[in-house]
Amino acid sequence: MNDRISKSEVFVLPPIPAKRYFTIGEVSDLCGVKPHVLRYWEQEFTQLKPVKRRGNRRYYQHHEVLLIRRIRELLYEQGFTISGARNKLDGRMAQAEKDSMAAAAAAAKNKIDLIEVRHELEQILALLTLSVPATTLVPVAVPSTPPVTKTLSE
Repeated sequence: MNDRISKSEVFVLPPIPAKRYFTIGEVSDLCGVKPHVLRYWEQEFTQLKPVKRRGNRRYYQHHEVLLIRRIRELLYEQGFTISGARNKLDGRMAQAEKDSMAAAAAAAKNKIDLIEVRHELEQILALLTLSVPATTLVPVAVPSTPPVTKTLSE
């Protein structure tokens, strides 16, 4: 019997239930992969680390089920080798790390900018309160400038 899926065969995976842990049998059903294949993939893909409890029983978390589905897609549907799929996943993880580091740096820069703006506004407020007593402040309407019209000389 062949474990591979032909390109013409359409395989729809069931939705992943909202659970914290899944047994190897449940993951097998959810991902369309046999349990012995999952155990083999654990050796080949370092990102795949199920929790082991009572008598070495494996329990997979939601993110690992998603990872297994991604591995399955790379191997069975896109035709990657194990090594190629591993490299693709490592590259994706590295890119995700770079993206998160860039986002953190941008957030830190924005925070610094906001701190500087707040400090400047506090200084302006201090200057205004020192130079003009609050009782003398009167709201002033800013006149709008009339439109400029040209007359043509003949």
